[in-house]
Amino acid sequence: MATRTDAPTRREQILKEAARLFAERGFHGVGVDEIGAAVGISGPGLYRHFAGKDAMLAELLVGISGQLLTGAKRRLAEADGVPPEAVLDSLIEGHIDFALDDRPLITLHDRELDRLRDSDRKLVRQLQRQYVELWVEVVRKVYPDLTEPTARSAVHSVFGLLNSTPHLGRSGSLPGRGVTAVLLHRMARGAFGAAGME
Repeated sequence: MATRTDAPTRREQILKEAARLFAERGFHGVGVDEIGAAVGISGPGLYRHFAGKDAMLAELLVGISGQLLTGAKRRLAEADGVPPEAVLDSLIEGHIDFALDDRPLITLHDRELDRLRDSDRKLVRQLQRQYVELWVEVVRKVYPDLTEPTARSAVHSVFGLLNSTPHLGRSGSLPGRGVTAVLLHRMARGAFGAAGME
């Protein structure tokens, strides 16, 4: 995720450019030479870092699912003794950071998940289920009248809302990261609030 402040490694640079190119032109529309050129190395030089494009795709999609889960667990651990509403706000903020800073990965997930090997796809789904369940637990603390299935549906709906960022237009056409983040946060809380009115 884009919350790191230290300089990215060559491997991370390759993954970032691969994600951007795959999202723009599709997995099969990009060659290793183009990815290499984007980071200033030869296409064959990529094989010192990855076995091939399939390995890059797997690392991108498994990696972001794992990072989201790890980030959510960290936020929950840091929120010990904090009111549930503040915990939910923290989870929403973390997902908004992903949705705004890693937009190509959302597009990539939507388009290319089925290209992963079965084992990698199952791992992505397992990590995503764990991530959802962390949210469901927090949402039900904020809205205790929600049934578990309804809370789960609400979480998935909010993810759909937050993950719509690739469809908001080019980064430069958005009203600004801060304004967009506040808007998404308000809409997410509004969606949960509406679910809690059942």
